[in-house]
Amino acid sequence: MLAAQLSLVNQQLLETDRQIRASVRASEVGRRLMGIPGVGPLLASALVATVAEPSAFKSGRNLAAWIGLVPKQNSSGGKERLGGITKQGDRYLRQLMVVGALAVVRYAERHGTRRPWLVQLLARRPTKVATVALANKMARMAWAIMTSGQGYREPELRAA
Repeated sequence: MLAAQLSLVNQQLLETDRQIRASVRASEVGRRLMGIPGVGPLLASALVATVAEPSAFKSGRNLAAWIGLVPKQNSSGGKERLGGITKQGDRYLRQLMVVGALAVVRYAERHGTRRPWLVQLLARRPTKVATVALANKMARMAWAIMTSGQGYREPELRAA
């Protein structure tokens, strides 16, 4: 009886995943968002559903702050002191962003990457800190893609 229930739940999960993938692919914004490394159908659909009007945010940083991916600021007397992330925003989106960023970081650690920014950050900071920084950057990219109407473009390598 339990095996039959497990099989039914698995079938329902697969059907739900298929429906999410189909709805994101039907949306032009969802297709563009999935072009960002680390953004899959689930995160793209969550972004499209949660951020209905991206132009309500003045900048990508404001969207990242709304999600809760920016550092706490304890600044005084012209001296900036930045702490951990605020965790003040949408917990579900923040978790999805961090998981997507972690997938990109893990892939970069195993196979290398063409993103010098990420390689340099991983050399300087622990993996989890670099992951949250990349999640912040992904939120900013998502805002830019949602407001501009353009797709994701790979960063160009500059000659040193």
